[in-house]
Amino acid sequence: MNLDKITENFVKNHPDDCSHILALRWQKLFYLSIILIFLGALAYRWDILLHVVNSFFVILYLGVILFRLCAFALSILAKGHIEISEDKIKALGDLPIYTILVPLYKEANIANKIVKNINLLDYPKDKLDIKLLLEEDDKETREALEKLTLPDYYDIIIVPDADLKTKPRACNWGLEKAKGEYCVIYDAEDRPEPDQLKKAIVAFQEVDLDVACLQAKLNYYNATQNFLTRWFTIEYTSTFDYYLPGLQMMNVPVPLGGTSNHFKTSILKEIGGWDPFNVTEDCDLGVRIYKKGYKTRMLDSTTWEEANSNTWNWIRQRSRWVKGFFQTHLTHSRHPLKMLKELGPWGYAGFLLSVGGSSFMLLANMIYWFVGIVYSAFLLSAINAGYTIQQVIQGPREIETMAWPLLYYGPKEDPFYSTLSICFFVITIVLLLSNFLLIFIHIIAAKKRGIPSLLFWAALMPFYWVLISIGAWKGFFQLLTNPFYWEKTEHGLNDDIEDSDEPLKKLEKVSSKS
Repeated sequence: MNLDKITENFVKNHPDDCSHILALRWQKLFYLSIILIFLGALAYRWDILLHVVNSFFVILYLGVILFRLCAFALSILAKGHIEISEDKIKALGDLPIYTILVPLYKEANIANKIVKNINLLDYPKDKLDIKLLLEEDDKETREALEKLTLPDYYDIIIVPDADLKTKPRACNWGLEKAKGEYCVIYDAEDRPEPDQLKKAIVAFQEVDLDVACLQAKLNYYNATQNFLTRWFTIEYTSTFDYYLPGLQMMNVPVPLGGTSNHFKTSILKEIGGWDPFNVTEDCDLGVRIYKKGYKTRMLDSTTWEEANSNTWNWIRQRSRWVKGFFQTHLTHSRHPLKMLKELGPWGYAGFLLSVGGSSFMLLANMIYWFVGIVYSAFLLSAINAGYTIQQVIQGPREIETMAWPLLYYGPKEDPFYSTLSICFFVITIVLLLSNFLLIFIHIIAAKKRGIPSLLFWAALMPFYWVLISIGAWKGFFQLLTNPFYWEKTEHGLNDDIEDSDEPLKKLEKVSSKS
């Protein structure tokens, strides 16, 4: 593979943290052994295999759900964000240079808007160091920027052409030339709150010296555009307002968001910047920050983004996210004992549940929902035939109904149906419990954000999770066939909303209540 010099240096200096190799030999043998054992058990004792597999995923489901619930509860009970008052902002003295990295690729249609939004930041212009990062082959975006009259604190950096074209690769080129004491990433469509940089500086002055990153909240200005943007907004509200703050309070690795990460530049350079091969470089960097003994804190400031409003575009984006989480899991699982020592038992458990565990759960969702729906359909047919649930599950063989073989799991049942019945029953109960808890979490998140119009849509989140599972399977297969391919998310799909400030003002108003 043809690589640029900065990418080559990352591979050379951080081989254990780089995703340039999908899996080591022992990892491949390990997963191959699992497949062979699975096939052997399927042929020899399929009933035992079914119980083992089902037990594994039930434990996984419960572990991930309870982990998220604990994080959410902690964040509700004690605020996990750093809040900065106006008085503290006004008391700031001489401000340091702040580097802003803006990776752009095929964004000619919205290049002028990111410049406009950055210019709205309340920060001395002579203290800004803005790096617009362009791929060498992206002539359209370069021409669009050249038509603008950019101030001298803007610097267009052309990332040399190479086989690898990812956002983290571009960010590393910007980091090498960064002049600021602090730096932040903004995406092309971002609208950060004007005082966000000043809030970050006050926060860095107040927190411990080992805090390397402040993650701002992310949310969407086109929340009510369609059903997909509503669900996406609910998910982000839950994640950035409660889940990530909860992880920080639990003292486990925090998978960062893809934008509005504020860093101490010196520490970011010390740990090597971003993994150029990882397609969720944000998640990976959050793990490596924790791994190197540093901390991430959450900042009470919101960056407004464009929610993906096109279903296929959204699935492509989600597939990249899940693929990147799997990359991160595989990369940091190469040396489990070493990782356990570096993260500690609690941190390692948090990493497994928030990165690998949640990704595996997304794959299992599609299968388990199908099984749960089939079981529920049989149960309803038996009830319609006049039997109670207790009669069907524990009743005698004389019960005449098609549903009976897959519902009854008593001692006189055929082993085949008995095994399926037990598994189906457990799966359905776990699914109902898990979905109820997650819906409850999302309803609370939407309510506390002050967006009552989304409460109804929060109750319909299971339909959104079906889409997530589709994206997860797409990402999983692409992990095996094209692991480093960056699924480009198309922006600027809602110009009618984006050109108007009314939706943004409305959301900012409700945000101030949260």
